[in-house]
Amino acid sequence: MSAWDTIMRYALPARLPALGRLMLLGGTLWAGWGSDTALAQTSILRYQGPDGRLYFTNLPSSPVSRPTVVTRPTLAARLALQAPLVPMIHRLSHQYSVDPRLVQAIITVESNFDPYAVSRAGAQGLMQLMPDTAARYRVADPFDPQANIEGGVRYLRDLFRMFPGDIRHVLAAYNAGEGTVQQYGGIPPYPETQRYVERVLTLYSAAPPMPQGKLYRYRTASGSILLTDVQH
Repeated sequence: MSAWDTIMRYALPARLPALGRLMLLGGTLWAGWGSDTALAQTSILRYQGPDGRLYFTNLPSSPVSRPTVVTRPTLAARLALQAPLVPMIHRLSHQYSVDPRLVQAIITVESNFDPYAVSRAGAQGLMQLMPDTAARYRVADPFDPQANIEGGVRYLRDLFRMFPGDIRHVLAAYNAGEGTVQQYGGIPPYPETQRYVERVLTLYSAAPPMPQGKLYRYRTASGSILLTDVQH
């Protein structure tokens, strides 16, 4: 068996039939990748095959292209990533007139702030953009946090235009697709989508209001990160 045949056999393709989403909830991996210890020790290699698709594997070589090594961050690393991402979420959300608290809640449910998250269905990055959605919003690299967040926020803006004043339908469409929500005239009878809507809304309603205007990032004497709208 050639190296490429081995990759084709064991690698995770970026475009698979819809089998559900990988969700990281409350710091616990719900399905797919294993424990945080395993995440810390595993390097995932990303290949582009001759068919143009992306493949993810821990195998060391490919005759087709040089791999990009993606080391999946631990839970502690993901939590640390949230601090610098908050100003970015704030800026991009206001740029496209979307509540940043909602965007932060969606990222928490979708990827738990893991920029390299890949679901079994092929959704990628912080906001778990499907390849066709990423292409629609010209997200060249779904693993780039800024590009991924901007693509996801633009998609949310368009969903709010499609379902004005109905955040539940917007969230259902983000999870299951706008066509599915239109087909059923509301939240589809999918347990996964129904749970998804409730989880995001729970986080969104519990989130404190985000400061308006520019955010400043400081490190306190204890080493913690402080985000504030007051310049010291």
